[in-house]
Amino acid sequence: MGSGYTVTSWHHAPLHIFLPNTIYMVTAATLRKENIYSDARRLAGLQQVLFDVFQSRCWELRAWAVFSNHYHVIAKSPERGGHIRTLVQHMHSDASRFVNALDGTPGRRVWYQYWDRCLTFEKSYYPRLNYVIHNAVRHGLVPVASRYPFCSAASFEATIAPAFQKKVRSFRCDHLGDHDDFQPVWTPDDAA
Repeated sequence: MGSGYTVTSWHHAPLHIFLPNTIYMVTAATLRKENIYSDARRLAGLQQVLFDVFQSRCWELRAWAVFSNHYHVIAKSPERGGHIRTLVQHMHSDASRFVNALDGTPGRRVWYQYWDRCLTFEKSYYPRLNYVIHNAVRHGLVPVASRYPFCSAASFEATIAPAFQKKVRSFRCDHLGDHDDFQPVWTPDDAA
């Protein structure tokens, strides 16, 4: 292997390759796809943990969506020290402590596994960006992505130039085949 990247392999787990200063998509699932983050308080806490961990580890968030039993993130890795494995371990540890404190279940295993994909080509990046931004619609949680408060869609619409938004939307994402057979729960009434 050449210098500049790290390969970590575990028995019965997907291969995780780290490249510095590169865009990644990460998807993680709760154990047995349980809807552990099933209300607005838990989802808001999970989203805040995501913000705090990615910022503390110097990963640049591009898009995210958190749900009751999984999450998707697109982010740019830092130049140094940004290994995916330690990022996800930190995220899952903090998110588990948060929800286990709410539920009075210290030590309960919350997260199962994660999948990551290095997005080095435009035709790989833009469809996945579109996919993550609009994932709440795909799951039938809201009719318009920006109405789901636990994703980046509203921020994307408010801060990104309309021409770039149009470009992202032009990339089809229904044929990606990425791992996402989850059935999350949430209703807008939970936001109250």
